[in-house]
Amino acid sequence: MKRALVTGGGGDIGQAICQRLGQDGLHVIVHGYQHPEQALSVADAIRAKGGSAETVEFDVTDEARTGAALAKLLEAGPIQVLVNNAGVHADAPMAGMSSAQWRLPIEVCLHGFFNVTQPLLLPMIGARWGRIINISSLTGVTGNRGQTNYAAAKAGLHGATKALALELASRGVTVNAIAPGIIAGSVADAAFDAAMIKNLVPMRRAGTPEEVAALVGFLASGEAGYLTGQIINLNGGIA
Repeated sequence: MKRALVTGGGGDIGQAICQRLGQDGLHVIVHGYQHPEQALSVADAIRAKGGSAETVEFDVTDEARTGAALAKLLEAGPIQVLVNNAGVHADAPMAGMSSAQWRLPIEVCLHGFFNVTQPLLLPMIGARWGRIINISSLTGVTGNRGQTNYAAAKAGLHGATKALALELASRGVTVNAIAPGIIAGSVADAAFDAAMIKNLVPMRRAGTPEEVAALVGFLASGEAGYLTGQIINLNGGIA
């Protein structure tokens, strides 16, 4: 049974991804940090449906503790599927943005990507099979007012995705990113009303976490073995 690690597995999108991978027959390692009880709930739900799951707790911005937690997981063998989903906002116009606000999304979204991904690479390469899937954002493609920090973090993640894909292309390991637009859930529901969504999105609706998870499921599968180095926009037709 292949093993999948999903960071930020307790959020709206993270939960859907974990449940999809569990349904697809992977052993799912549900990561949580600020709300570990949510990760436990997700793992319980996967097991209740006959799947296999466990949880892990660490701060992706803490390189040493992340490395120690991953080393323990690797004692059971390589992690073949990694979904870098952990992320955070610290929105403010840049003219009024604090240094701490600038650094937070970059620490979590970009440095966290390195801290989690790098220790898993050699075991993946040794197995000659792996899937790295980075959950990004439309903001990293188009920018967004009040999110210069978040846009910088996600755009940096896009560059890292493309470069790492080239490094691993001959090793049986693919690296791709998904850049969702407006996805229904607690974050989008607080920022957009129905009228705004109809105005912004050509499909006139928000996407669902399950639609993001479906794309993750494909990218994590054997069928996606020739797809790598791509930033896939999942946004209902926003140009």
